[in-house]
Amino acid sequence: MKSFFRYFSTREGFIAILCYVVTAGFSTFAFAPFSQSYLVWIAPLGLFYIEKKYRGEWKKLIWHGFGFALVFYSFSFHWIYHMVTVFGGFPWFLAGPIFLISAIILNFKFPVFLVSFSFLVKKVGKFFPWLAGAAVLFSEFFTPQVFPWYWGNVVGENHILSQNAEYVSAYGLSVLLFLFSYFLFQSLKPKRWKKVWNYLFTTGKDKTRKRKIVFGLGSVFLVFFGFWTSGAYLFYKWENVKPLGTKEVLIIQPNAPLEFRDGRSVAEEINLLMERIDNLAIQGAGKDKIDLIVLPESGVPFFSTHETEETKATRLYWDRFESMMNILALRHKANVFYNELDVDFKDGIRTRDNLRSYNSSALIGPNADRKGSYQKVYLLIFGEYMPFEWMYSLSGQTGRFESGKSLSLIPYMETAMSSATPLSPLHWFDTANFSPKAVKDYYGKEAISEKQAGSFLPLICYEVIIPEFVRTFQGDPDFIVNVTNDKWYGNSVETYQHHTLGRMRAIEFRKWIVRSTNSGTSVFTDHLGRNIKDEFTPLDSSAFLRGTVSVIPGYETFYRRYGNLLLWLFLTVSGSFFVFYVWKFR
Repeated sequence: MKSFFRYFSTREGFIAILCYVVTAGFSTFAFAPFSQSYLVWIAPLGLFYIEKKYRGEWKKLIWHGFGFALVFYSFSFHWIYHMVTVFGGFPWFLAGPIFLISAIILNFKFPVFLVSFSFLVKKVGKFFPWLAGAAVLFSEFFTPQVFPWYWGNVVGENHILSQNAEYVSAYGLSVLLFLFSYFLFQSLKPKRWKKVWNYLFTTGKDKTRKRKIVFGLGSVFLVFFGFWTSGAYLFYKWENVKPLGTKEVLIIQPNAPLEFRDGRSVAEEINLLMERIDNLAIQGAGKDKIDLIVLPESGVPFFSTHETEETKATRLYWDRFESMMNILALRHKANVFYNELDVDFKDGIRTRDNLRSYNSSALIGPNADRKGSYQKVYLLIFGEYMPFEWMYSLSGQTGRFESGKSLSLIPYMETAMSSATPLSPLHWFDTANFSPKAVKDYYGKEAISEKQAGSFLPLICYEVIIPEFVRTFQGDPDFIVNVTNDKWYGNSVETYQHHTLGRMRAIEFRKWIVRSTNSGTSVFTDHLGRNIKDEFTPLDSSAFLRGTVSVIPGYETFYRRYGNLLLWLFLTVSGSFFVFYVWKFR
């Protein structure tokens, strides 16, 4: 420990800390919500400096990798501490160590990159910028990341370069970043450029060496130019595509409470919540046609509208919740997509140990008939489940959720214009006297013909940031709906980062994204990855956001069909070339 503090008190240690800060700081400010994307090209320089200084010293590179991980985590993911204390319910003396341990484990990509890149450079022994791209791709593919911050997501803040995600996702943009950034790092010495000039333009020099220099420099610029050209072409192509139609979507952001450990009245708070949802729907819908109303994850927490023996036995089913959802659908003649809890018992055995909970979202059509539901598949560790049974005793807040099985799209129905009616519209307070069936009977004469209009791809919370998972859904959706509850992370940058990481799915699928959050930030994103009007709902507030979503013609993009094929091919070719080069010339 003394040697640790002694090292960082030296000039060498100070420079190392400066490298950590350069990488973490420039990455953070290049990303949402700051979005100064040009800074990302500078961010890897700190990594390259440390690798060069300690090349081949594997233990030191690993320790410095942990240093990058801790500083990077503190800059970009400081909100994890808030999540652990609020979402997980851990006391501060446990939350601190959890934060530090997760910083190392979930950012193992830093030591892996430093060691793998140093190994490659040491073996090749020459400037070869492709090695940086191969090393970063290797580190991103083979290290654990609960909140995957691929470097390419930061590059994707540039609307032109981001279009290439249609082929290579964010991973491919990571390769571009490290390829060009390493070239910049090697270009910082003027003497090196003087040597290059002499070799290229002085007669009598080795022609073979000239060809290698031309190939090395040309390949970097050719790839960079290729990404820009491809991005510009794709941007122009998709900006001018004619949509098949449009849908009017209303997002309701209710700002529902997380929990009631502060002594508030549950009944009073839920009553106020339902009144907010009722009023926001009226304000947002007006008298215009609405095709879909979307409520976020935990928009109405703790309850279910799914009336089954299991939900009634566990007291999750609440008839007034179902009545309110029916009112929204029938009053506005719209589809309603909302989040709820659902349960069943394993093998039908009704014991506490066999109880299985699901984070579920359901859709009811404009006649208030249940049309489909989706149970979250990709669960969040330390929030929805614990990796080990004994850990549940540490946190009473952590759920015991099961993964859903279905990867089907959610169908939605044709809707009708809201029209003048002799009926007085029902509201939340009416649910005290109107059962779900009574609500449907009340609006029975205004029922519209049932016809499926299309389907959308449902994603709950962090599922949207995992490209490999999203492409496993079957069918061709009209658009993507992501419902989430970012309130667990407080008034932080997390909600912007969460959305920006998920925004790339719009480009990979060429579909619009409807993002509905509990407390901000809700937004519409088009198939080019652009946030419509940059109109985000404010944090820690109730609000509504209405938008016209374009239905882009069904088109199976390269990434959607083949996934990471090009990236695996790049790693395979790079590895084969490396083995051949070392065997042939070393």
